[in-house]
Amino acid sequence: MSKVTTLHEFIMDRQADFPYASGELSRLLTDIAVASKVVSKDVRRAGLLDNFLGAHGSTNIQGEEQQKLDVIADNQFINMFKTGGEVCGIASEENDDFMPFESEFSKNGKYVVLFDPLDGSSNIDVNVSIGTIFSIFRRQSEVGTSATLEDMMQSGAKQIAAGYVLYGSSTMLVYTTGKGVNGFTLDPYIGEFCLSHPDMRMPEMGRIYAMNEGNVNICDPGIKEYIEEKCQTILEGAPRPYSGRYIGSLVADFHRNMIKGGIYIYPSTTVDPEGKLRLLYECNPLAFIAEQAGGIATTGHERIMDIEPSRLHQRVPYFVGSKKMVEQAMEYLKG
Repeated sequence: MSKVTTLHEFIMDRQADFPYASGELSRLLTDIAVASKVVSKDVRRAGLLDNFLGAHGSTNIQGEEQQKLDVIADNQFINMFKTGGEVCGIASEENDDFMPFESEFSKNGKYVVLFDPLDGSSNIDVNVSIGTIFSIFRRQSEVGTSATLEDMMQSGAKQIAAGYVLYGSSTMLVYTTGKGVNGFTLDPYIGEFCLSHPDMRMPEMGRIYAMNEGNVNICDPGIKEYIEEKCQTILEGAPRPYSGRYIGSLVADFHRNMIKGGIYIYPSTTVDPEGKLRLLYECNPLAFIAEQAGGIATTGHERIMDIEPSRLHQRVPYFVGSKKMVEQAMEYLKG
């Protein structure tokens, strides 16, 4: 039986890739893994506990109704970051403003984390896969002072690490530090994330497209043409059209395309002209992973990670996935 590599062992082996970090980044990634284990446990027990399912009774800054598990997961990650000492502040989908950590201990942290604690929370009550997305930056402000908004408002190209956790049939943590993408599956028997998907590569071409087709008549006509002509039309002598697979949990849709190849589309529409997905803690981290795995992430006109953010909860159109499929869709947009 071959030796199993745990996430902790893997992170320790890679510390030499970041001589400037002095172990802090490794500890931060370990903290994220620990918080993810707790959230995974809560997700799996949610149907048995009255105070875990259903609406929390409040809305976040995007006007979306918060679920109880949204708030539970958000607090779990925030508490872990506060006590870890590597993070001086955070920004989260569930909080209106960024949150500087004001203890002297935290002010010495070298990093900020932007995250969506529980992506796809509308699927919680119906037992569909959901996830956590995180993005890590080196702070711009002086160490020993309070974190600032400028620490949060950095382009995706400056990320030093990003990842997601998928709570599905198994719990998986996938992350990159700019040196490839690796996936780890939580072994419930030993309570450890174990390397299960080394050096992940997104296929250049796939046969899956993910889009809320309820929006097809209110988005750019080029997208409608792409869906109808490339994804749905059967031509004589051609392979069958693409398969439509839209879960409604970004992490789940993205992870499937990472494994099997495909394209995910959430464009601007007449209802949401800026798009629906948030740049800083949804699009940027998954764009980093996609590019490291050989894929593409774009607004349709601009590389996602080149965007200089203007607002903490800024939204953007999003096309991400297999290189050839995204390029193909972009040709329709240009047309």
